Amino acid sequence: MQLRVADLLARSFKVMNNQSLQELSRTVSHALRHEPWLYELELDAQGWVPVEDLLQALRLQRPEWSDLALSDVEDMIKRSDKQRHELRAHRIRARYGHSVTGKLAMTLACPPPVLYHGTSPGAVTLILKEGLLPMKRQYVHLSGDQETALAVGQRKATHPVILCVAANDAYNHGIHFYVGNVHVWLADPIPPQFIRER
Repeated sequence: MQLRVADLLARSFKVMNNQSLQELSRTVSHALRHEPWLYELELDAQGWVPVEDLLQALRLQRPEWSDLALSDVEDMIKRSDKQRHELRAHRIRARYGHSVTGKLAMTLACPPPVLYHGTSPGAVTLILKEGLLPMKRQYVHLSGDQETALAVGQRKATHPVILCVAANDAYNHGIHFYVGNVHVWLADPIPPQFIRER
């Protein structure tokens, strides 16, 4: 059964009543201005990210925001007196206050035994041959659990592949890992011998 417009509006208002617009704005600013890697986001040269990537990241990080919608973000921007964010052509960015410049300095840490990486089926063969590389990012992004890896992988493919990374073994062989948060770890390039398909 299709949701009526009134149902969609009620769902959106429920999300915003549970978490204030101010808190949403703070979290979006943190993601777009200071620590995008914690949200599995990669800013382009002008600070833009696809708004759907941001929404997925916020839903994943905050279960109470599982119904967060584009209309909530639009409302947040419209009602903000300081106009901290800009939304254009399905992309969003922070207008000012960025602390992300150059290579991000991260804190080295010993990772758990296994971390996960969600990717598209078409990328698996190359990864298993050449390892995990940062590509256009500064670091390799890894997930602390399979559910997060699956959610991240679904941004790349409808049916992603989950790779297991022997993170502690890689760390003991000199690969650097960095603290992210409970869901996200960062790393330098990871050779293929530490990677297997789940």
